[in-house]
Amino acid sequence: MPTLTSQKRPRGFAAMDPQKQRAISAEGGRAAHQSGNAHEFNSEEARAAGALSHAHRQRRAAESQAQAQSPSREEAVQTSPGSS
Repeated sequence: MPTLTSQKRPRGFAAMDPQKQRAISAEGGRAAHQSGNAHEFNSEEARAAGALSHAHRQRRAAESQAQAQSPSREEAVQTSPGSS
């Protein structure tokens, strides 16, 4: 039975030279385009994706701003009535 080591070594694709990985990946991309399976964004799709990303950033900014303005749980406990 093989013993487990504390560090795993990369195998397969992960163990290859980065240039060889890139070459294999590029072949896959070219094959996908030739077979018609690759998707290319048109300007409408790209605009919609960008709008979604923008909305996500706005929501995250609003959430972090709300957290910064609300008192922390510890502050709320210290200032609650009857905690003296």
